[in-house]
Amino acid sequence: MIDLGRLRALHAVASYKTVLAAGQALHCTPSAVSQQLAKLERETGATLVEKDGRGLRLTEAGQVLARHAERVLATVDEAEAALAAHRDTVTGRLTVAAFATACRALMPWALHRLASEHPQLATGLIEVNPHEGLEALHRGHVDLAVLDDWPEVALRYPAGIAHVELGWDVADLIVPSGHRLTGTTTLAKCRDERWIASKMGDICHEWLVRVQPGVQPDFHVVEFETQLTLIAAGLGVAVIPRLARPALPEGVRVVRLTPEPRRRIVVAWREAAAARPAIKAAEQALRSAWAQHR
Repeated sequence: MIDLGRLRALHAVASYKTVLAAGQALHCTPSAVSQQLAKLERETGATLVEKDGRGLRLTEAGQVLARHAERVLATVDEAEAALAAHRDTVTGRLTVAAFATACRALMPWALHRLASEHPQLATGLIEVNPHEGLEALHRGHVDLAVLDDWPEVALRYPAGIAHVELGWDVADLIVPSGHRLTGTTTLAKCRDERWIASKMGDICHEWLVRVQPGVQPDFHVVEFETQLTLIAAGLGVAVIPRLARPALPEGVRVVRLTPEPRRRIVVAWREAAAARPAIKAAEQALRSAWAQHR
């Protein structure tokens, strides 16, 4: 019988290409991954991986077994979810991946509610961008993902991932207090402004350069709070979602945009784990957190 842990090692190597990356994903040493692969090759009587530069490449036999491993691991997820549903108790561990604004604005409330209502549930939180969160969810490294999804740069949900919408978060143009723009404007009228944006690769940066072709931001800043301080210093303007700014500092002003830029706030999980009571409890806690914030 093929050992499940060794299948996980093969699946991780197939996903991440190197023993080091596979070990990080599985929270074990590269040596442990190599040992699992060696045992799996002896167990199956087949060569499953071969060196490819600094990484590894699956042989044809390895590719065949890796495809089956993905299905087997999904089935194990389903079995664990069904067993948890049968117990009808919110227990175990639930790890959530969430984008930065959700970590600050939604997760404290949601995690506090889970801790209060379900003391037998252990929770964890990882702050990542939505692309990373979706990948971590798909590969089984987290149980739930809270994502921001802009229609103009929409996320692509892999097969086997379910998601529901918490709501829509509107974004506004934030300008220095003495700026020429007031009231309502359009993005087209802001094209020649000096822009402050999220760092390259973040979905908010992708959205800005998509809706403002040719714009080259002068400042690339991760935290929206820092963007606000730069705006207050008169260094530029930025489009900032309302969820990311519960309070505005002195020295800045809101200018409404028409049409309103909006992003969907989404909760996603693996379909195979949908029956887990912890997944349902977390979704309810996040809906409560969203209602509190609105």
